[in-house]
Amino acid sequence: MSIITLTTDYGLKDHFVGGLKGKILSEYPEATIVDISHDIDPFNTVEASYVIGAAYSSFPKGTVHLIGVDIELNKENQHIAMQWNDSFFIAADNGILSMLSQKIVPQKMVVINIHDRLPSDATDLDVFVKVACHIAKGGLLNVVGREIGSIKQVTELKAIVSDDNNSIKGHVIYIDHFGNVVTNISKKQFLEVAKGRPYEIVMKTKNIKTILPNYSAIAISEKYPIKNYEGEKLAIFNEAGFLEIAIFRSNPSKVGSANSLLGLNYRDNVVIKFK
Repeated sequence: MSIITLTTDYGLKDHFVGGLKGKILSEYPEATIVDISHDIDPFNTVEASYVIGAAYSSFPKGTVHLIGVDIELNKENQHIAMQWNDSFFIAADNGILSMLSQKIVPQKMVVINIHDRLPSDATDLDVFVKVACHIAKGGLLNVVGREIGSIKQVTELKAIVSDDNNSIKGHVIYIDHFGNVVTNISKKQFLEVAKGRPYEIVMKTKNIKTILPNYSAIAISEKYPIKNYEGEKLAIFNEAGFLEIAIFRSNPSKVGSANSLLGLNYRDNVVIKFK
């Protein structure tokens, strides 16, 4: 089974996603196509990086991940393909893949150079489809590109530790369907700096003094049903390993969320202070 996943900012109103799948199936009818997300904010490479970083490990080794966000070829954006942790990623060199390469060194990276082998009217997406299908069929990266040693980094993905090691300053990089707010402060970074010290999460309006192991851990008393805790603010490290601020069992369309009730928006600062 050859799996090709799709992560784009195309939305579902237009024909783009359907057309993309048609191109893949025309090139490789046996491919299994899986949608990760088509609701990335337009051209938001940080959000795309977080989403693919959170999702890729759910797929079998050898899966090909096509990332269609800000892919236009220009003097600043090359097309790249990367083998990383036994999976494959195709994207523009706009920083999207830098979240992955912070964790594990890539096995191989290439600048795609097959553009002149395709018809003159081929689009950037046609190039991505050609490469994705080539890899999914078992083809080598060296056939579609020239090997490189580094890719563009997104510095926004890195939270900053103060010189005195008494705080970590991060910011919001993603807001999910539930209105939960994800920051760029990782659990690994937190543990390295905290060293068991008490701490407080400082936000725009209200602070949080405890990071819970899961959402339901907010229900600390046996006397009251879990429902009584709905609407309480909390913090956890999510499955992707990043600090998340949430409202317990929030419904953004009815009662609000961390995004709306706590006034936390994309790029807003979140600081953990240690005592």
